[in-house]
Amino acid sequence: QRPHKVYKRGVRGHLKCVVAVAYSQALDRPSGPGLGLRLQHKLFDKLVYGKLRAALGGQCRTAISGGAPLGERLAHFFRGIGVTVYEGYGLTETSPAVTVNLQDAIRIGTVGRPLPGVTIRIADDGEILIKGDVVFREYWNNPAATAEAFDEQGWFRTGDLGALDADGYLKITGRKKEIIVTAGGKNVAPAPLEDRIRAHPLVSQVVVIGDARPFVAALVTVDEEAWPRWLAQVGLPPTSTVAELRDDPRLRAEIQRAIDEANQAVSQAEAVRAFRILPRDFSEATGELTPSLKVKRNVVQEIYADEIAAIYRS
Repeated sequence: QRPHKVYKRGVRGHLKCVVAVAYSQALDRPSGPGLGLRLQHKLFDKLVYGKLRAALGGQCRTAISGGAPLGERLAHFFRGIGVTVYEGYGLTETSPAVTVNLQDAIRIGTVGRPLPGVTIRIADDGEILIKGDVVFREYWNNPAATAEAFDEQGWFRTGDLGALDADGYLKITGRKKEIIVTAGGKNVAPAPLEDRIRAHPLVSQVVVIGDARPFVAALVTVDEEAWPRWLAQVGLPPTSTVAELRDDPRLRAEIQRAIDEANQAVSQAEAVRAFRILPRDFSEATGELTPSLKVKRNVVQEIYADEIAAIYRS
């Protein structure tokens, strides 16, 4: 969670975040950042970005990320403040790395290109399939699971969804088992939507729902560190709690802005049409998070079944 905390410290000054992201995005263009953007970036580097690097120890210039998608905007933000994060991808069954971004071959928003000896293709349903010497042979004493892990041509089924761009960079779009199929038959990958909504400084966690439902919705929790600042901005008492204000029009309007921003990246059928702000954040102690701080979707949906029912009643 530390990268998200550093990011949220940066976005408290929205312009500083915009400049960092825009500067990183411009690095990918042949012309590079323009003069105005370079000057803005230089100023903010002295005033803000240097302090954010100091929060990571002061000497950090590169980092490696894996285990879960970093989020494209978050990755651009970190490169914009001077800490390039290289994402890679792999599984225990693939020994483990199969793709990685390199210093001279990085494309933010992807997990890089296949390593030598690794072949990747995308199945018709979007699943990432892998072949190569790095792929395991079998599960110990479990031939049924082994047979299920490979298709008829011997490709290993990762269970992850993704796409290869024209230059061979792999983009992860979600988990096959997490795909939401709405009542109208639309397949929706929740992870990209959740990452985009979570980019808002007031948002901590998001769970997109909608399986067998008429539309896509979301459960949202509020960031505990950002909460006091937001209360001060809107002139509310500092003792106010999320539970007390979760239906407040000002708070809902703030979260709606995050939803609207995320919805711009998807079709109307995939867009989040309703949301509920939950009274507290998720935690390992209350059962919604794993020890590695990943959200347990099934547990969240069980605990907040009444909240979900209320969304679709209204």
